[in-house]
Amino acid sequence: MRIVVTPDKCTGCETCIDSCPFTSIAMKEGKAFITEYCQLCKACLNACPEGAIKEMLDVGESPAPETRRTDASEGVWVFAEQRNAKVAPVVYELLGAGRRLADILQTHLSAVLFGAPESEARELIRWGADRVYLCNDQLFERFNDEPYAGLFSLLVKEHHPEIVLAGATPIGRSFFPRVASRLRTGLTADCTSLDIDLGTGNLLQIRPAFGGNIMATILCPDNKPQMATIRPRVMKRGQYDASRKGDIVHVDAIGLSSRTKVLATVKELSEIAVNLQEADIIVSGGRGLGDQKGFKLLGELAEVLGAALGASRAAVDEGWIPYSHQVGQTGKTVCPNIYMACGISGAVQHLVGMQSSDIIIAINKNPEAPIFNVASYGIVGDVYEIVPMLIKKIKEMKGH
Repeated sequence: MRIVVTPDKCTGCETCIDSCPFTSIAMKEGKAFITEYCQLCKACLNACPEGAIKEMLDVGESPAPETRRTDASEGVWVFAEQRNAKVAPVVYELLGAGRRLADILQTHLSAVLFGAPESEARELIRWGADRVYLCNDQLFERFNDEPYAGLFSLLVKEHHPEIVLAGATPIGRSFFPRVASRLRTGLTADCTSLDIDLGTGNLLQIRPAFGGNIMATILCPDNKPQMATIRPRVMKRGQYDASRKGDIVHVDAIGLSSRTKVLATVKELSEIAVNLQEADIIVSGGRGLGDQKGFKLLGELAEVLGAALGASRAAVDEGWIPYSHQVGQTGKTVCPNIYMACGISGAVQHLVGMQSSDIIIAINKNPEAPIFNVASYGIVGDVYEIVPMLIKKIKEMKGH
């Protein structure tokens, strides 16, 4: 597939040049010309007032199967990944987000679970699913791209969901692109927020772009299903209801085969004592600390609070603390009960990794720092004056 300009129709108005986000349109002899930098975003197709720009198939290329949305498309689906027959924590976050989207669209919420017992499917219903498609065939006991993508694609083609979500985990990132490719639809990866356009019913898929410098809202208005992977720990879990009832639909894997077989999986052992993503309280420091001595002070505060120690990318890049403590777009995404940001300005790259925390406390000398825009409580002042006072007060309250 390529984008071409019909010279006889082109008037040289240059409207298409302004519409191209990749600056891949140039003028040659008074006519628009698509250069080799074209990314096939198709923004120019609608921009041209003369209709001079069109798509053209390459030699030997067949048209893609029809996947445009129809009235038959309905429902929100969540892929429920599992490890060792236990549903992963990110799934409950996806169910919370999916339940909200389904309620807005006034439709049902379904989960798709492979390789786990029926008891895990019941838990998914208690966490908000109306229906669970369950296949516990031995083929799915260990994760394998090929059969997972094969069966999931078949289910989507049979039931026509409007929206399909998965976690942006190693499993989700591995097989979900295969599913999107088989279905000839779009996939937005690493979303940090989701919403519905009330006017069109389209899924608004929000994620950092251009190195985290902007937040992009991406739509897939023409093809079904609308697919997205969601970062773990950025969504809130839904409400658990032990009495909730739903349907479990058993799915057969008859006729499904795989050219590969997973013989064993090896779990990587970490030397990190505290897992940031599981911490209830996190104390983080940034460039505002001035040097690595500031992290010794924050370490004391973390110790009296029973908290984990985090950091911004700027502090990690300075070599003040190891990368394993980094919070943000290129580090860990966290969602603790309390997040304390000390000397952190609040760049977008950092905010996307912690802004879903229940309570955010910011300490910064600059009253205009962006971190205060998301903070539940803000203290304008010097970290080296405020943190020692906090440590002293907490110790007094604990009777030390």
